[in-house]
Amino acid sequence: MKVNVALVGATGNVGQEMLTILAERLFPVENIYAIASRASLGREISFGDKTLKCVDLETFDFSKVDIALFAAGGSVAKDYAPKAAAAGAIVIDNSSHYRMDPDVPLIVPEVNADAVSGFKKKNIIANPNCSTAQLVVVLKPLHEIAKIKRVVVSTYQSTSGAGKAAMDELFDQTKDIYVNDGPTPKFFTKQIAFNVIPHIDVFMEDGFTKEEWKMMVETKKILDTKIKLVATCARVPTFVGHAEAVNIEFENPISDDQAREILREAPGLMVFDKREDGGYITPVECVGEFATFVSRIRVDPTVDNGLSLWCVSDNLRKGAALNAVQIAETLLNRGLLEKAA
Repeated sequence: MKVNVALVGATGNVGQEMLTILAERLFPVENIYAIASRASLGREISFGDKTLKCVDLETFDFSKVDIALFAAGGSVAKDYAPKAAAAGAIVIDNSSHYRMDPDVPLIVPEVNADAVSGFKKKNIIANPNCSTAQLVVVLKPLHEIAKIKRVVVSTYQSTSGAGKAAMDELFDQTKDIYVNDGPTPKFFTKQIAFNVIPHIDVFMEDGFTKEEWKMMVETKKILDTKIKLVATCARVPTFVGHAEAVNIEFENPISDDQAREILREAPGLMVFDKREDGGYITPVECVGEFATFVSRIRVDPTVDNGLSLWCVSDNLRKGAALNAVQIAETLLNRGLLEKAA
């Protein structure tokens, strides 16, 4: 089956990555429409060996497409995703707007693909937060074997997770420091070059940031409502690739060797774990890759049935664009597009 696709937010980092991944994975596209704001009307965007011209979101007829991939932020999703869904398109939204809506499935295909059929309530599927997506892919196979009770996670998130302006600020500040100019924060609250900022998204009343809250509630919705999770999310001076230090407490015994073998067999994961210098994967090494990489798997002796590990993933891919395309592939492979049509 050939599929007609609309991509809303085609000029952004995630939108362009979606186009790249659709082409790389040979998604069976019949027609594809690059959709952006009126300011980008006519701008040319690459899709494989083709060139697309951006069309205006305000006037686009979504009845022409089977799937609408949204990569344009919460306000756009709020206003236009229901219009696309009402026109018959299945919306896959990358923003946070619909993630906790009980009538919208929140999907990571390696973890809860069976929940995808829940899109029928609103014709909308939500893509999880970038840091949540890579985490639950790691947690799922371990949870099936030993049942997770509690997770403590610290994230080290790249600037691309905050968009092009954030990446530009890291570049500009780094350049300024090398020429002895003082780095001036504009996008971030503090200097990002050669620094770490323990603050992503807005602060909530309980002292957590919204990014940390997202990881807590999204993991429960995707994986298991009984799992307790606490997160500390930090922005680090890298361009692409999120890293996470994860501590897991299980109900049942599990060894580090068991965990290593389980994760090696799990979909979407690559284990690279050598107890030697360089025997782990860093964010710069995962850029452009589909997999989430797991390293530093070891027993946590401070709790019963505890493990600690390190995982990294390309946040523009598994954390956003790749996961959205995988959701579209799941719909296609399960024959849900024919039924929707």
